[in-house]
Amino acid sequence: MHGFRPDLARWRQLPSPAWLARLLAGVPVLAAPGGAWRLFEVGCGSLAAYEGGHIPGAGYIDTNRLEVQPLWNKVSDDAFLALLLENGIRHDTTVILYGRNSLAAARAAHLMLYAGVADVRLLDGGLDGWLRAGHALEQGASPAPQAAASFGAAFPARPDYLIDTAQARELLQQPDGALVSIRTWQEHVGATSGYSYIDARGDIPGARWGRAGNDGDVHSMSEYQHADGTMKPSAEISALWRQAGIEPGQRTAFYCGTGWRASLAFFYAWLMDWERISVYDGGWCEWSRVNPPASCSG
Repeated sequence: MHGFRPDLARWRQLPSPAWLARLLAGVPVLAAPGGAWRLFEVGCGSLAAYEGGHIPGAGYIDTNRLEVQPLWNKVSDDAFLALLLENGIRHDTTVILYGRNSLAAARAAHLMLYAGVADVRLLDGGLDGWLRAGHALEQGASPAPQAAASFGAAFPARPDYLIDTAQARELLQQPDGALVSIRTWQEHVGATSGYSYIDARGDIPGARWGRAGNDGDVHSMSEYQHADGTMKPSAEISALWRQAGIEPGQRTAFYCGTGWRASLAFFYAWLMDWERISVYDGGWCEWSRVNPPASCSG
């Protein structure tokens, strides 16, 4: 399908490097943005790497502008809206995101959907995929964006895409609810917390294990992605979830340690047109601080 995935309901939202290269070259492409569009690299404290080489025309967004310590939850709505407007992003701007780490870009993609950006796209395979395809990079600082005067629509348009700890507790009590842990097996069973800044080990009682990636690597999503960082077939991911009792019609909230892996799981579910989905922003980091360690399952 000309660089898209035919197995996805929202196939336009997961473009390939070949499609992006044609778009940047001004060549007509299938599913071209209908209006203004912007391309961003998303990273965490990696501005120097970005300036050393990035996809031509890409701006830079740092996740430190999206989330805040100590829980690494989303910044305030006011701060997030200011970041979007500063970068020229309105509700009707097509935003194409990629990362050196696809999880950083997924974190931004989920939050932009929460905000109400109607056309958010995630480059399949990220920067590595772009380079493997033989495409060039450019060096230098981020181009100065033309700020947007207003978002142009209600903000946030999809508050249901994000839940807090109280809502996570409520979800656990709902017959059709699924709170889904996107963490490694070692994290899930309490062999490790997964993070140097999270002391508690275990997982949320009643949560369903949605898998993630290789033990010992909180940046791995090998259960969801091929070795080259591209998304696995939707049927494989759906089967993985089905085995854990996670079905499309449920009210499903994904979480991980602090939100990155959960955001990728959310985005893939969104690509598959799952409707009742969200990210529990606090994840294990917040849950384990709010609840005493004795409440953590093994």
